[in-house]
Amino acid sequence: MDETKVIRVRYWAAARSAAGTAEETLDVDGALTLADLRAELVRRHAGSRLPEVIAVCSVLVGDRPVSSHDPAAVEVPGGAVVEFLPPFAGG
Repeated sequence: MDETKVIRVRYWAAARSAAGTAEETLDVDGALTLADLRAELVRRHAGSRLPEVIAVCSVLVGDRPVSSHDPAAVEVPGGAVVEFLPPFAGG
């Protein structure tokens, strides 16, 4: 039985511009850490501004903010939605 699941990555504002897309998916066989996910996104978008942008983004895994946690300790299960939200200016 195939256990591959999808992690859906959504980009907002400057992250969307840097990625050149609003969203992409990754097929995974199990959970990744947020650090692993970021490394894969950096690999996919080498030569773009995305690595710099996601380094400063707030991150949600599902509806849970995880930006203040160690990315190596944050589990991203198959089926999750991960959102990268750059800092916003204004008030």
